Amino acid sequence: MALTREERAQFLAEPRVAALAVDAGPDRAPLTVPIWYQYEPDGTVWIMTAADSRKAELISAAGRFSLMVERIEPTIRYVSVEGPVVGTAPATAEQLREIAARYLPAEKVDGYVDFAAENHGEQIVVRMRPERWVSSDLGSV
Repeated sequence: MALTREERAQFLAEPRVAALAVDAGPDRAPLTVPIWYQYEPDGTVWIMTAADSRKAELISAAGRFSLMVERIEPTIRYVSVEGPVVGTAPATAEQLREIAARYLPAEKVDGYVDFAAENHGEQIVVRMRPERWVSSDLGSV
């Protein structure tokens, strides 16, 4: 059963790891990797990645990407969004803290932020406005 707009938004607002997929070029399957994301009330999603990463390069070339988020309990449910990039900018320390706080226990955020700032190099935030949605709740197994 497809989810309503409100159910999709609520599901994406939960801290789940997404699978990012982006066109990897001729004779290649899409690059598909796990990634943290943030969902904003206006429907925009954003990811943070290294400015010189393959993901960043491919997203820039394609101008769009997909995210698929799933769970298996209490029911099997997923939401997939696909759309164009609507902005790319250098990541801020506040954004790094925001996304870390979404996924990590409060006592781990400062340590992760310090580690990431020292070891991950220049980061960018890529914003996407979903144009296409696929969703379902398949019920319990």
